[in-house]
Amino acid sequence: MLSKRIAAAVLLAATLTGAFAPVAAARQSDPVRRQLDLLVDRDGVPGALAYDGRTTRTAGVADLLSGRPMVDEQGRFRLASNTKAFTAAAVMRLVADGRIRLDARAGTYVPQLAERTITVRQLLKQTSGLPEYTTLADWSLPPGTPEDYLGLALKEKPDFDPGTDWGYSNTNYLVLGMVIDKVTGVDFRTYVERAILRPLRLDDTYWPAPGELRLRGPHARNYGIHPARPEAGRVDVTELPGYEFGASGGLVSTPEDLNAFWDGLFGGRLLPGWATRLMTQDTTDVGGRDVYPAGSRYGYGVASIPLSCGGVYWGHGGDLPGGSVGGGRATGGRGTVTVYTTTWAAEGESLRRLQGAVDVALCADGR
Repeated sequence: MLSKRIAAAVLLAATLTGAFAPVAAARQSDPVRRQLDLLVDRDGVPGALAYDGRTTRTAGVADLLSGRPMVDEQGRFRLASNTKAFTAAAVMRLVADGRIRLDARAGTYVPQLAERTITVRQLLKQTSGLPEYTTLADWSLPPGTPEDYLGLALKEKPDFDPGTDWGYSNTNYLVLGMVIDKVTGVDFRTYVERAILRPLRLDDTYWPAPGELRLRGPHARNYGIHPARPEAGRVDVTELPGYEFGASGGLVSTPEDLNAFWDGLFGGRLLPGWATRLMTQDTTDVGGRDVYPAGSRYGYGVASIPLSCGGVYWGHGGDLPGGSVGGGRATGGRGTVTVYTTTWAAEGESLRRLQGAVDVALCADGR
């Protein structure tokens, strides 16, 4: 089935090349589109999109089988680890309201951590040393609870002593969701909706319901290696148990809404100024680690990446088998952008091109 979809996409591309040669020439003069085209033509990404608040640029197709055009800035996609920025903002809202202390032990709120010295601040900064639970879970089994998943991580030796190093782990944000549950008395999803989504009117952003596999509304199809069936190779992975991704990666949104979130967070519409500054000033050098290029820093659920034109942009990024997301809000008034692909593109040339599309979008035209 996948080979038929690829063949359909190749046929469509050949047709368009012959019919719209002037359009192709115009695309070559646009540096953002060039990066998107390279992702499709050289890296095999089915579809890619960049939205900077003014212009939507796309490459490839939304569906390899039908060859329908790539969706626009209102198409839904899984935010993956960009969700962590929403969770961090919710925690900082509770800190600003005096309901959480950053240097309180996480065990104050989560009994499973009662014997650990890990603090809320260390969870936000990814400096707790908690091992990654997603590589320990058997995703072919029925869904577990956050307590189950945390239990898997706690059976392992810590990656390092709390506060002594940095190590990206979804377990940190799994725990922060549990902290929000305890402090607010409601599910963290409900609190994020009340404290983040509604104030910013992010009406196209939502948490999937338990058992919900499909994406609501317009969306592109996603392709990659299914975690429960890796032997099948690259398949359609649009339908995933998004509820299970939780506070570390569960949100579904649109490029338009994600840009609005970054603008709202860094524009002072969600938190007091001191709280936002703390998220971006109490940071760790992560350049050359994980997916971060030289000069990058990780704060509280947000990271900065240097721009070729000077300054940085603040965002997070996220990856799932069926997609990768980059972008954020640049310093110096250079704007906000979301770039995403419909397959995993988190290493090598694919990652450089995805981050390159973000860079040129924010640096173009003296923005």
